[in-house]
Amino acid sequence: MSSKLPKAPKHLKAATKRWWESIVREYVLESHHLRLLTLAGEAWDRCVQAREVLAKQGLTFTDRFGQPRSRPEIAIERDSRIAFARLVRELGLDHEGGPSDAPQPPLIAGQKN
Repeated sequence: MSSKLPKAPKHLKAATKRWWESIVREYVLESHHLRLLTLAGEAWDRCVQAREVLAKQGLTFTDRFGQPRSRPEIAIERDSRIAFARLVRELGLDHEGGPSDAPQPPLIAGQKN
């Protein structure tokens, strides 16, 4: 069995690659976990990319009828944040035990386990 750890996908941003590789060093991951981890990194990078556009362009633009509209990057940032949070939860990275094969449904207030 090889002890060589996989490298982060090349298309991830440098900070995300470092995060990806730190997770691989800290946890024992199976191939499907690596795919989920990659998706989480892509979601994070997309969120950062949308946030950068919003910082430069603002939250709204004026359409051809002179009406203010929300920039599409608002939805991209929101959706990417949600995807990242769900993927991290699915991997179980916020639990001491690490990645789990069992899906983690969202907790609903007042619901008994």
